[in-house]
Amino acid sequence: MTLSMRSLGYVLLALLWTATVTVAQQPLPQAPHMGTIMGTVLDVNGGIVPGAAVVLQGADSSDRRVLVTDDAGLFRFDGIRPGGSHRIQVSASGLKSWNSNEIVLKPGQEFIVTGIVLAVAPVETTVDAVTLEEIAVQQVKQEEKQRIGGIIPNFYVSYDHNAVPLTPRLKFQLALKALTDPVTIAGFGLGAGIYQAADYPSYELGAKGYAKRLGATFAGGYTKIMVGDAILPSLLHQDPRYFYQGTGTTGSRLRHALSSAFITKGDDGSREINWSNLGGDLVSGALTNAYYPSKDRGASLVVRSALIGTGGRMALAVFQEFVGHKLTTHVGDGN
Repeated sequence: MTLSMRSLGYVLLALLWTATVTVAQQPLPQAPHMGTIMGTVLDVNGGIVPGAAVVLQGADSSDRRVLVTDDAGLFRFDGIRPGGSHRIQVSASGLKSWNSNEIVLKPGQEFIVTGIVLAVAPVETTVDAVTLEEIAVQQVKQEEKQRIGGIIPNFYVSYDHNAVPLTPRLKFQLALKALTDPVTIAGFGLGAGIYQAADYPSYELGAKGYAKRLGATFAGGYTKIMVGDAILPSLLHQDPRYFYQGTGTTGSRLRHALSSAFITKGDDGSREINWSNLGGDLVSGALTNAYYPSKDRGASLVVRSALIGTGGRMALAVFQEFVGHKLTTHVGDGN
């Protein structure tokens, strides 16, 4: 029985490796040359307007995308399909909203919207501004469509440099989306199979032992995501996502990726120690320690689990920075 279960584990590993290589080698579907719409928002005195809400509206209501201007008053919508009719609406607190004329992009065109000047709104005028929470909702909807090779969930990566903070509700929503995804569940099952083949932890073999290993894998994985990506980020006001840099030298991008396991972005935009993910690793390790058979327990298991979690996030961040963007579908295309 031991030999057969180990053989099953090796077969599963071989299948996983083959599937990963196949996905990586397959060319992604050729999309039309997407366009870009960008611009700078100013006030009547020529000053920049950071934090203004910018809405991109296409012919279809599903084409609606929103973001906020950065500290230089700039906005940029990438991945826009050419040919359709688009309009830009800009609004900011205390200022009149501004609407563009119809914009029709050519394939690969970078269209710069000019003349965006927000006048002071009269006291009696009600400004129909887009809230930051609405922008965050739109961003999460986009992230929930991201998949590596169109299959593997890639929800926790933000390719928007101006992404607004997530509310606690959205942090839990994103965690539940990841935990209930069929690919995530299948991954836990495969992990339990690998443990079964390695005869670790020291449960019995057979279906009963696999069920226990599956339970331990689910408990550890679910705790790590729920605590590290939802509960602690909500309590500590930290963002659980990885923010893709994409520009700069290879060294600077590598440092950005590796440091993300220890430094994260606070909801106020500041750089903070990533207590959320570090705490999630420790809680997950402690729960696993309590669940494992007595001979496999100990403080070393908790430490080892936390170190494995941190190292895994570092490796994943490097993958995301240099490879994941090329393999991920529905990045910033609004579809």
